[in-house]
Amino acid sequence: MTAAKMIQDASPITVPEGASAMTIHVDWNPGDPGTPPHRHSGPAFGYVIEGAVRFELEGEPERVVEAGGTFWEPGGDVIHYQDGNALADARTRFVVTMLCAPGKPMLELVDEEELAKRVHLRAPRPTA
Repeated sequence: MTAAKMIQDASPITVPEGASAMTIHVDWNPGDPGTPPHRHSGPAFGYVIEGAVRFELEGEPERVVEAGGTFWEPGGDVIHYQDGNALADARTRFVVTMLCAPGKPMLELVDEEELAKRVHLRAPRPTA
């Protein structure tokens, strides 16, 4: 009998030397847009408990991660464009563990000037 079930296998990962870890629980109201474009100094690993997360990393197409699903991002220079609630009529809750390089913030917002310079690295946007 096995009590453990693997739900995410991420590679390759780079953990900053001397990193610290933080696990947070996020609870969004229906339609919450989430955090503006940002990056983390180290990798982040998430699990959606309820609802659905709209998730988009630089170089990858936008996707929706539903309850029971996982996501991860490598951290470092990669921009995390979207992480909002994909549902207009229900809450979304998830847990994320982030590894942080010493002396750096856990989350750094990306300004419009940098987004414009890196627009060529963003995956094509879905058409409605």
